[in-house]
Amino acid sequence: MTVAGPMRLYDTARRSVVPFTPGHLVTMYTCGITPYDATHLGHAATYLTYDVLQRRLRDLGHETRCVRNITDVDDDLLRKAREVGVHYLDLAATEVDRFDADMAALGMLEVYSEPRATSAIPDIRRFIGEILDAGHGYEAHGAVYFDVSSYPNFGQISHLDRATMLELAAQRGGNPDDPNKRDPLDFVLWQPSLADEPSWDSRWGPGRPGWHVECSTLAMRDLGDTIDLHGGGADLIFPHHECEAAQSESVTGKPFVRHWLHQAMVRMDGEKMSKSLGNLVFVSELRKQVDPMVIRIALLGRHYRQEWEWTDGDLEGAVERFDRWRSAGAGSDDTITDAVRGALDDDLDTVTALEVIDGAAAASKGIADALALLGVDLSEQNR
Repeated sequence: MTVAGPMRLYDTARRSVVPFTPGHLVTMYTCGITPYDATHLGHAATYLTYDVLQRRLRDLGHETRCVRNITDVDDDLLRKAREVGVHYLDLAATEVDRFDADMAALGMLEVYSEPRATSAIPDIRRFIGEILDAGHGYEAHGAVYFDVSSYPNFGQISHLDRATMLELAAQRGGNPDDPNKRDPLDFVLWQPSLADEPSWDSRWGPGRPGWHVECSTLAMRDLGDTIDLHGGGADLIFPHHECEAAQSESVTGKPFVRHWLHQAMVRMDGEKMSKSLGNLVFVSELRKQVDPMVIRIALLGRHYRQEWEWTDGDLEGAVERFDRWRSAGAGSDDTITDAVRGALDDDLDTVTALEVIDGAAAASKGIADALALLGVDLSEQNR
């Protein structure tokens, strides 16, 4: 353990790199998968960022608790289950198993908890009731909506103008054209289920929860009213995380998150890598071609805040690095390890960290401890 510091991380809401100085216990929440397809490189890049952050925090002597949810009731999951003719929970179970296998192969730390949305329906109903009781929601035609006009800080994370919010809401499931809304930016907390969708009883009628309310409920249930750090992919900043903060703070009267950290998009063929676009590179397929540590190295070679385009060259370069590092042998050098620590403390600069290790390997200096900070295991067991 080395105490240095302070660690500095970019905060999305503050739009700058600022000191990250949590207490001994660091609580973290990262939005997990909607399990209707396999893990792609965009997922892997996101979870790797929080994995490396946890490793450095533990190296500094902190205890970390990272919660990563599973969105197992959602429009996309239900649509895919309908298309392939299986029960939505069977589809979710299959994809969660594949996701867990991918995360384990990439050497990710186990999360503190991995709660499912369907496990928290009573908690979600109670939370929605609290939003209504606090005067921040309304009922309309069997649905419950959050009233964004009741929350003056709406926009505090994304800093977007109204026109951009409406555009992104339409692209990302916000349904601004819903005629039951008082304002197109209002978002659903509870909605009636279609005939072939799961449904739970509630005081507003049978239905199912909206997406945003699931994460707020799970995060606060497992980590408390205020979380040290919350994040996910940058495409979640609006509307998902903006809505999470609004509904959470409207009930508790406390800051929901102290620090917002987001992973930039991984692109392919000029577009962000996403299930809806179908331009995906699946981790499970890459694992058939290369050692999973090669995939990890390839992802570490890009800074988490910079969008980048995946090409075959990324994998080829990572294979070369993997082979060079293996040839360098074991052993450790405190100077090299501390240089990697310094890079990670500078907004998780994994690009510089890899360059430090490259130089050390070329000079036949020990790199084992430095690699451990990055979660890279070069042992034969990964082959």
